[in-house]
Amino acid sequence: MIDIVREIDATTREVGEDRTADGATVRSVRLQRDLDAPIDDVWDAFTNPERIGRWFLPISGDYRVGGHYQFEGNAGGEILACERPHLLRASWVMGEMGGGFSEVVVRLSAVNPETTRLVFEHSATVPEEMWAEYGPGAVGAGWDGGLLGLTLHLRGGSVGDGEAWQLSDEGRAFATRSSEAWGEAHLASGADPEAVARGVANTTQFYAPDREAVQ
Repeated sequence: MIDIVREIDATTREVGEDRTADGATVRSVRLQRDLDAPIDDVWDAFTNPERIGRWFLPISGDYRVGGHYQFEGNAGGEILACERPHLLRASWVMGEMGGGFSEVVVRLSAVNPETTRLVFEHSATVPEEMWAEYGPGAVGAGWDGGLLGLTLHLRGGSVGDGEAWQLSDEGRAFATRSSEAWGEAHLASGADPEAVARGVANTTQFYAPDREAVQ
């Protein structure tokens, strides 16, 4: 059993200030968590293709600055910076949705020899209608799931079959709490309460749909 409340509450979430890139609005989500593992181990989990496939998704590509990568059935992009063991930056493009700005940044720092602080940020141009419908949760809840996978991996565990787990009571409870946590972060950023409530409801329905909707 996963202690869902503990896992969600161990992460600090922020919704970044809007900025522009090529005239489009860029929005960002930021997650911070202290991981119970040495910094070299966390760095290896983020950069070793074999390990990445064990906690996130199978990956292929040219693993060097300027090289391109592709996650199986998911995003791909270009590796923009790699400064062992502190910084990894890459563009992040989903399928045919390329063309806009989208990048992820991983920052690691050693709190002590056995604890590593992770700061993960995803910044992207987001269509206004999508932001109005989901807020930061559409992206943020997905990254919460990835961070859970990493955390369990560093402890020597996993959720097993990821797709089956997402549909389980435990997976649905995790997604629901994640959606609510992103709503709290959105509200703290100064967003309109009604917009926040709408985003939480839609994000929850997306990640943890009503049973009738998945039968």
